[in-house]
Amino acid sequence: MGYFKLSLKPGIDKQNTEYGAEGGWTDCDNVRFRYALPEKIGGWTEFQQKTATGTFLIGMASDVIAWKDLDGSPHLAVGTNRKLYVNYQEVYYDITPIRSENNSLANAFSTTSASTTVTVHDSGHGAVQGDFVTLSEVTDNPGGISNASLTGEFEIQDITNTNAYTIIAASAATSTVATTGSATSAYQISVGKDVNFADFGWGVGEWNVEEWDTPRSATGTGIVLNSRIWQFDTFGEDLICQLQDGNIFRWDTSVGVNTRAALIPNAPTKNRFALVTTDRHLVLFGSETTVGDANTFDPMLVRFSNREDISNYSITNETTAGDQRLTDGSKIISAIRSRNQILIITDTSLHGMQFVGDPFTFGFTQLGTNCGCAGSHAAVDVNGLAFWMGVEAFYVFDGTVKKLPCTVQDYVFDNINLDQKEKFFVGLNSQFNELTWWYCSSGANQIDRSVTYNYLENVWHINSSIHRTTWADVGAYNNPIGLEYFPNSTSTYTISTINGLTEGRSLVYTHEVGTDANGSAMSSFLQSGYFDIGDGDEMMFMKRFVPDFKDQVGDLNVNLFLRTYPETTATNSSLDPYLVTPTTDKVDTRARGRQISLKIESSSAGSTWRYGTLRVDIQPDGRR
Repeated sequence: MGYFKLSLKPGIDKQNTEYGAEGGWTDCDNVRFRYALPEKIGGWTEFQQKTATGTFLIGMASDVIAWKDLDGSPHLAVGTNRKLYVNYQEVYYDITPIRSENNSLANAFSTTSASTTVTVHDSGHGAVQGDFVTLSEVTDNPGGISNASLTGEFEIQDITNTNAYTIIAASAATSTVATTGSATSAYQISVGKDVNFADFGWGVGEWNVEEWDTPRSATGTGIVLNSRIWQFDTFGEDLICQLQDGNIFRWDTSVGVNTRAALIPNAPTKNRFALVTTDRHLVLFGSETTVGDANTFDPMLVRFSNREDISNYSITNETTAGDQRLTDGSKIISAIRSRNQILIITDTSLHGMQFVGDPFTFGFTQLGTNCGCAGSHAAVDVNGLAFWMGVEAFYVFDGTVKKLPCTVQDYVFDNINLDQKEKFFVGLNSQFNELTWWYCSSGANQIDRSVTYNYLENVWHINSSIHRTTWADVGAYNNPIGLEYFPNSTSTYTISTINGLTEGRSLVYTHEVGTDANGSAMSSFLQSGYFDIGDGDEMMFMKRFVPDFKDQVGDLNVNLFLRTYPETTATNSSLDPYLVTPTTDKVDTRARGRQISLKIESSSAGSTWRYGTLRVDIQPDGRR
């Protein structure tokens, strides 16, 4: 038969069988499709910072935002389950809000000889295990530990009771002392979990919390059901920080980087999501029916502030503040600014919120049903089109709600951990017209997979080696920014010194930089469906192929997988792998089978490539 072009349609197809996906691709990693052709993705490096000693952030990042102040200087904010950070002029600052400070402690410390574990006595401290406390003005060198070794920031190791807890001092005590010394304490807002919990019933929760031999309630178990999720927006140059199902804070850019985020006065104390409208209202999605009373929290209530005044929620004839309860669903999951409206997505429906002026300020319209969103960060708007991930499909709203056709839908939703759905995050990479959803596969409690949709070319691809918990598109910075979580990391290269710090770190990366993975070689591969001669009624013999790669740097390996029937185990060509260098003109093979699949791999540092159209020399052949 001679040569013929092996032209394969773009995108990954996992809805079909490997044989049914003939003429396409079935698997990949670290590969994207652009202009209908596959190529290795861009690399990444650590985000800019002046010192290498402050590389890691503490905790799992759930949101990141990049913006510019009124002087045009870029800022980057990151919220983790344990901290709140801002990066300005390549330096990180801890802006975690303080919930209680200037507490004077008498008879503050108990020590044990030769131990670094110290008990701190602070009546009604209100802390939980893992919280951060800053101690200052320490006196009396408690138990022989110098005052300096008990001064600074500490992670609380254990809660002794409502009036005491333990920390790890910077040096060991030389004597056992019951109570001694004094100090001043300041507590940051309590930390959250990095894993979602969904346990109810008998035997769940802490000992002796509720009545014996009864099922545990959601409120009485002491279990935090959802991991801590931050959500950001900007009000002018200031940062709005919404703690999901908690308080809302503001970080005033003009005050300076050495100040912490602070509660917005008079705002509701429990909200799910927050956005600032183009006409400068702060809208809270899922909020309190009585402002300031968390017990009146209604997950379907939309509440908005007075225009230009995010501290005023009084509904009077003199304000534009107001509220509205939505009816379809059990809770609001997410909201996004879109063309001429805000789109509100509940767990079952889609609503539009539009400015209508006095006397109602905003009008609300239901736009879709049976189209709920998986998590608060799983929805995004792209030039007036809204995309989001549900619990069993992807959706798009272009004036009407539609399920988004997806060639990897079963691959994603048949192997997904919906207990962790609040962690799912969609990132826009506008340079490549891509939307990437990062999610947890079945059995995984941390992000371990992603699925990407090229919304201009309508193609999908997958990835299992890049784990990002949050993402920011180009804008204030010239490259996308993503964060990776290392739950077992105990690295001491954090931006500040914290005594007794336990595991869990995040790294900030600048993406689409070079071809490597933060200085290490990035492996990539791409595998085709099986192709045959005619209808597959003849064996074929591949004599050679002519590679066609653009901008190839480094060597590639090409593997050929051979089958006699669709259900038989594939075998490799006897000469696999075939080495393809940037100067290779042809590759001789001796591959025989009724069906053949092509796999392209690269693993060397600095390698990059873009697939064109291979030409293969095949002919009919017998079984022997």
